[in-house]
Amino acid sequence: MSLRVVVADDNLIIRAGLTQLLAVGADVVGEAEHAEALFRLVAAERPDVAVVDIRMRPSHTDEGIRAAVRIRREYPGTAVLVLSQYVEVAYAMELLDDGRTHVGYLLKDRVLDRSALRDAVRRVHDGEVVVDGSLVEAMLRRPAVPAALRVLSERERDVLALMAEGLTDRGIAQRLTLSPKTVGTHIQRIFDRLAIEDSPQDNRRVRAVLSYLRAR
Repeated sequence: MSLRVVVADDNLIIRAGLTQLLAVGADVVGEAEHAEALFRLVAAERPDVAVVDIRMRPSHTDEGIRAAVRIRREYPGTAVLVLSQYVEVAYAMELLDDGRTHVGYLLKDRVLDRSALRDAVRRVHDGEVVVDGSLVEAMLRRPAVPAALRVLSERERDVLALMAEGLTDRGIAQRLTLSPKTVGTHIQRIFDRLAIEDSPQDNRRVRAVLSYLRAR
């Protein structure tokens, strides 16, 4: 079954482009040009996913982030993918605060690739936290290792950073030239050292990524 998606952006051309990119594999059930229109649309349609520009009228600052947080709070059945023109760490962390899942933050350049956009939409719907690799790189450029991550080895921090980019165990293994079995061992040690216990209620991988992002 196709996912039901709404698109919010105050630029008509961008809205049309996103709608066209999502047309294969998703059902775009509405478009909005500002946050209030988006709330009305989500309330009426209860979509699976809302794709939201970070900057909309009236101030063109953080309307998209505030809209995403409100949607996740008031309509938990709707996942949110926020799109930004630039890497804005503070806004991204506001979106990820309080351990939220079913959310994503991507650069607009990334979603010009139809498969990348559709993959991100599917993943946030499935409960993942999707983070643009450029955001992870910006965090990694900070010189000091946060206290919360000092319990991890350098290799474990490398693995956790790639988990934050959304790579699978096999993808991490290829990037770091390791075996998938070795990557699995590193991930289990990350869970142990960050005291992330197994639970049927949530995903330990997502919780580890959130711990990493909040610490950065």
